[in-house]
Order: sequence, then structure tokens, then C-alpha cells
Amino acid sequence: MELLEEQRETWGTRGGFVLAAVGSAVGLGNLWGFPYKLYSYGGGAFLIPYIVAMFCIGIPLLILEFSLGHFTQRAAPDAFRRANKRLEFIGWWGIILGFVIITYYPIILAYCFSYMGDSIAAIFSGQPLPWAGEGVEGVQNASNYFFKDYLTGGTYIGPFRSEILYMLILAWVLMYFCIFRGVKLVGKIVWLTVPLPWIMLVILAVRGLTLDGCMKGLAFYLDPDWTQLAKPTTWRFAFGQVFFSLSLAFGVMLTYASFLHRKSDINNNAAIIGIADFATSFIGGIAIFATIGGMAYVTSQAGQPVPVNEVINGGPGLAFVAFPYALAQLPAAAWWSLIFFFMLVTLGIDSAFSITESVLAGIVDKTGWRRSIVLPTMSIVGIGTGLMYITIDGLSFLGTVDGFVNGTWGIAFIGLIECVALGWFSRLDVLRQHANERSDWRLGRWWNLLIRVLIPVVLGTLFFWSLYDNIQEFNAGKFLRDTEGKWLIDDCVGMGIMAAACILAVSMSFIRSPHNKAEKQLPRQELIKTSSARATGIVGFAIAVLALLVFIYIRTGRQNQALLFVSMGVGVASLVLCHILMERFDNGVSRPSHFARWGGLLSIISISLCVLVILTELSKKVAGTHKAPIEHADHLSGTSYTILGVVFVLIVFGLGWCFWRAIMAASANEPEQQPES
Repeated sequence: MELLEEQRETWGTRGGFVLAAVGSAVGLGNLWGFPYKLYSYGGGAFLIPYIVAMFCIGIPLLILEFSLGHFTQRAAPDAFRRANKRLEFIGWWGIILGFVIITYYPIILAYCFSYMGDSIAAIFSGQPLPWAGEGVEGVQNASNYFFKDYLTGGTYIGPFRSEILYMLILAWVLMYFCIFRGVKLVGKIVWLTVPLPWIMLVILAVRGLTLDGCMKGLAFYLDPDWTQLAKPTTWRFAFGQVFFSLSLAFGVMLTYASFLHRKSDINNNAAIIGIADFATSFIGGIAIFATIGGMAYVTSQAGQPVPVNEVINGGPGLAFVAFPYALAQLPAAAWWSLIFFFMLVTLGIDSAFSITESVLAGIVDKTGWRRSIVLPTMSIVGIGTGLMYITIDGLSFLGTVDGFVNGTWGIAFIGLIECVALGWFSRLDVLRQHANERSDWRLGRWWNLLIRVLIPVVLGTLFFWSLYDNIQEFNAGKFLRDTEGKWLIDDCVGMGIMAAACILAVSMSFIRSPHNKAEKQLPRQELIKTSSARATGIVGFAIAVLALLVFIYIRTGRQNQALLFVSMGVGVASLVLCHILMERFDNGVSRPSHFARWGGLLSIISISLCVLVILTELSKKVAGTHKAPIEHADHLSGTSYTILGVVFVLIVFGLGWCFWRAIMAASANEPEQQPES
């Protein structure tokens, strides 16, 4: 793996890159996904696994992608190829799933444009918003307007809802003009599109906190239910939310880093982006629940109380039913509605064009074709593919496809493969040293341990757990086919898309690129295998095989809890041994045995399977216990105030420390640190 010396377009400023990366990480999911999961899985208690996931998985993986992209100065497919010729398909897999996302992500933007238009019309006409109403009737009005009047009513062009079609074209036109001139133009646009949502979030939060009854909403948001921490599903959703929120495994962050200047910081930028993403999600939740608390207070005073747990619902139901209803209760409701949906547009447009840019860069790097040809073609294909989501059943199909992208075979699985490939089958320490040589602070060898061992075990457990859930749903007639044996079309199409993405990724990796002949590879003749490395590697591999065989023996009907822990212990021993071998012999002169590499992979599989069995058993026991529902007061408890204070201190201290390190490095005139010995 060698540095790429050819000239490549770069970001205009460090701030432009950071804002663009934050814009990609902060999207619509931050505003409805994070608050809904926090409310549903323990309130303030959910923050514990979420913070652990952010610092133990999110930021380290972000550094990994930044390091690889900056080192190779290539988009995801070519970057993985330069790490190892056999790994190019990983980059294409993420890129293809990214393209699947941008076939339906502009649909959500189209909804937002339509609601903005309704808000503007209400402002000029002086009439109430079309979904306005009070109490339970108002909630019903908001629901009927979105699911009946907007999605299935109005005029049609063939099978397509005409208003959504026009807004879809508008979304793609905006995305096109945001990126058609390259990343320097993106670096200027994000100075407007990224700060605006933050300003609007602060305005909405302040407005929400001034409403009567806001504290009841915050109590719903922050009151901790500590029993949820005993449920593995809480940790599963917390880790998944971090992974998806930071746009990992799509090739987006890797591609953005490939346009960085050669002396640009890596580690500190990743930390700033991760903490800023968390801060946006948390403050967005405060704005949302304070407003919903005010809504609940108003309706209860009118004698028509609205059940908050029915109003708070994930996905489109929260964005286009609960929020519009809540905003309609405020003075100057049309103006607040316009501000809110404009904020959604600015949040979503950054994520949309960042994924589009990663797909575009991957194709351009592979083929050598001009951006001026590829981007219009992509836009036309994107609009054409998006038509399937604007039919009468389009929203249901959109939810199904999104579930598959974020499901078992989606981006979390690609993240697992990414860690295993770069940690065990490439030169991971080269990337760490590359990041340290040009960053405001350094990574220790603990980062190697995270990428090679801990993160793969966590993501491996999540993958096998999701696969286990899919099998259970299939047997229950809830997945791929119903109880009568009839195939579910939406599920089958979603599974087909996942399979096609994998096949197409492998196929794309076999196509020769104009860059392949000229690319420099690691000089293998300088690397030797020592006899001690080979012998110890064989031992590690044998122990890993033993751990897997013990697990298979247990699961073939011979249930033995003691043997399960024996299998996991043997797997841990093998994984530690193989990791030590990789650290010792992967030094540029010698190289670890292939037995050590494959032994590490088998150990990860066996440990993940053992943890899965333990967690599923624990989940069954917890599910059998019942706890009285929390009585939410009209004010925050002392514990909630403590949680609120700790989170704000963490955000302020974390960002302050990162900016302080950047200022100190700049004042010392040390943009590039000395290499490690």
C-alpha cells in the first residue's frame, strides 16, 4: 500500500471538510431516529450504551475510514484495492448500497418540499395549515392529511402522484447543483446548509422550553428506566444508531477524506464530527419533546388529552404527523412549520449529496469518465428509480428497502467486513502511523485492538443476532412469506436488492481500471515469513478451530452452559494470541502467517456466536419480567437533571478539548507531526 502522488482536487479549508462530513453524518435520522429510540429504550438510561458505542465504535471506525481515504486519495473501491487487491469489492458493496439509499432519500426531501409549500401558502393566504386541528381531532387530521390526502390523494401522472414527482425532480436538481463543480463548491455550500439546522434547532429548543407543559415532555425524554439496560435489545439499538448515524461503510467519509490536503488532520477531525453528531441528536430531542410536552398540555387543558406514546412514532409518522400537529398548536403556526421543514431539507440535502458524491467519485475513479457525464446520468437514473416510491404503495416499499439496507445484510455487515479486512488482511499499523503523523493528537496501539478485535466481535454479534431474528420471523410467517406460505413481494424485492448488490460489487471488482496498471503495491519481496510466526500462527488457528467445534457440539442438541463458556474462553485465547502475532510480525520486514489471520477470523465468529447465545437467553429471562410503567411527572427528577448536566459537560468538554488541541497545533506551527519511531 503506497501513497498516491498524483494531483487530486482538495477541500478549500479544513472547516469546509469538517462541515461537509458533519452534514453527511447529521441527517433526518438524527431528528426522528435518535429521539424515538432514546424514548423507547430506557430514556436517559439509553445514553449509557449510546455514549459507549460512539466512543468505542463510531469515532475509531471514522478514523479508520479517514485514514484509508487520505492515505490512498481514492474513493472507496480503489482505496480498498490499494490496501489489498482482493478487497475492492468491499468498497463497491458500500457504494452500491449508498446508491440504493439515494434512490429513496430524495423522496423524503420531496415530502419536506411539499410541506414547505403548504406552509408558505398558509402564510400568504392567512388560512390555517391544512392539517390543523385541536386535541385528538387534530392528530387525526394530521394523520389523514399525510397518509390519505398527500400520499394517495390529489392528481396523478400515470401511476405516480404528480406533486411528489415534481418535488422529487426538484430534490435531484438541487443535489446536482450542490456537487456538479466538485468538493470545493461543496465546501462552500456546507457553510450555509450545516449551520442553518443548528440555528433552527436552537430556536425550536428555546421555543419549546418556553411552552407550558414542556417539562412533562422532557420527563418522557430523559426519565431513566434502568431496567432497560438489562435488555440486550437496548444495547443493540444504541450501537446500531451510532453506526448508521455517522454514515459509516457507505464510502462517504472515506471519499471525503480522499480530497483532504496531504497534511490535514485526521484523528481530531473524526472526534469533532462524532461529538457534533451526538450533540445535534440530543439537542434535537430536547426541541422535539419539549414541543410535544407543550402540545400534550394544551390538549389536556382543552379536555382532549393526546396520548404521547401514540403521537411519538418512528420514521415518517413522527416527522409528518406528530411534528406538524405539534407545530400547528403554536402561535404563527405556518411560520414555525416553514422553519421546521426547511430545517429538515437542510439536514437531508447534506446527507443526500454526500452519498451521491461518494458514488460519483467511485465511478469516476474506476472508469476515468468525466464528472460532467457521470453525474447527469446518475441523476436521471436516480429519478427513474425513485418513481417506484411515489406510487400508492410507495411509502411501504420505501420502508421495506430501508429496513434491508439497515438490516442483517446492510451497512453494519459491511462495517464488520471492513474491520476484518483492514485489521487482519492489510497493514493496519500503517494507517495508524499515517494518521498520527498529521494529527493534533496521536492514536495508541489500543486503536489496533479496537479495530481488529473488539469492534468485529460487537458487530459480529449484531450480525448473527439480526440473522437469528430473521430466521425466527421467517418461521413465524412474518418475513419473506406469510403464515399461508405466500411470498411477501416487498420482502422478496428487498432481499433481491441485497443479493444483487453483493453480486454486482464482486463483478465490478473484476473490471480493470485505467489506474490498475500504474498503481503501486507493497513490495512483497521485502516481506519474509519467519518460522516462529508460522508455528505460533498454526497454534492460534488450531485453538480457534477447537473453539468453533466446541460451539457446534453444544448447539447440536447437547446443551451445556459450562461448555459454552469454555468455547468462548478458548475463542478469546485464540483471538488474543492471533492479535499479538499480528502486532509483532506485521512490521514491514516480516509478515504474520496466514494461519494467524484466519485464526483471528474464526475466533471472532466463535466468540460472536457464544455471546449471541448468552444474550438471547438473557433476553428471554428479561422479557418474562414485568415492571410497572413509569409515572412521568410534570417536572424533571434529580436523576434527569444529572443526566442532562453530564451530557452537556461531555459535549462541551469534548468539543472544547478537540478545538484546543487544534489551536495549540496551529499556534505551534506544527501542521505535520514527526513520524513515530
